[in-house]
Amino acid sequence: MNNINNMQSGISSIATISFPFVAIVGQEKMKKALLLNLVNPKIGGVLIKGEKGTAKSTMVRALSDIFEGKSVIELPIGATEDKVTGTLDIEHAIKHGEKKFEPGVLAKAHENILYVDEVNLLEDHIVDVLLDVAAMGVNMIEREGISHSHPSQFVLIGTMNPEEGDLRPQLLDRFGLAVEVQGEHDVDSRIEVIKRRLAFEKAPEDFVSQYQKEQDELIQNLSTARVLLPQVQFNEKLYKLVATISITLGVDGHRADIIMVKTALAHAALNNRTEVNKEDIYSAAELVLPHRMRRLPFEESEFCAQKLRDLIEAESMCQKL
Repeated sequence: MNNINNMQSGISSIATISFPFVAIVGQEKMKKALLLNLVNPKIGGVLIKGEKGTAKSTMVRALSDIFEGKSVIELPIGATEDKVTGTLDIEHAIKHGEKKFEPGVLAKAHENILYVDEVNLLEDHIVDVLLDVAAMGVNMIEREGISHSHPSQFVLIGTMNPEEGDLRPQLLDRFGLAVEVQGEHDVDSRIEVIKRRLAFEKAPEDFVSQYQKEQDELIQNLSTARVLLPQVQFNEKLYKLVATISITLGVDGHRADIIMVKTALAHAALNNRTEVNKEDIYSAAELVLPHRMRRLPFEESEFCAQKLRDLIEAESMCQKL
């Protein structure tokens, strides 16, 4: 009986304790994209594409422990538009001459992290609503000539398995950053994944305590970066570099350029610097451009990453950066 009780207690602990963000093995690009959005939520969120079992959900749920008490609000699978935006009681308004608003997920997400798993399986119009509100920071509901609005500022994170279908290019472009993830292919790294997960399931509190110092250091680093961000400088030559990258790689529109600058600024702040350099631009570009490129798709990521690096190096030499 004691063994059964201990087992049940362990299951309960796992349900309430998040796997530490800093204990996740590998997936450095995904970690970077998430952290940059915590430094500057105006970057526009992250779309994480990858096969099952690559720590996408684990990493997102771990963010609440490093984002100064913010919560991760999950959008339920199959949520209707009313469930997302909230509802206005028209009958109540007609009878009593006052608005009655029932808050939805977007109200709960205000000043938090909104997590949408399997975002590619949502109806397009709901994804549109989420992206519109994420961009504006305000949720507006109109029914039968009655309207209501409330602030809704959040970090939007979507995850998806490409094998189950993709998002329309118009929707892809609305996510600030995007990363593609896959399982570890190094034997030692895969062994470490197994060991850490089993150790966490066996004694979650003890496991978390082992990483508490490193976790606290990350929390402090994020806090410092958010304070430092407004002081980070971006010089004229770097604006030219960003524009040249987008033109050379055939990126449509100007959203990519603007987000690249925001991301580079956040990257510099995260690295405790007050001036953006070409490495910040490279780190930003590899997160901002892949899902926006037409003529040079990033499916061949190694080739394209090297081409991007070569382009930045060549332009840096021309501009004497």
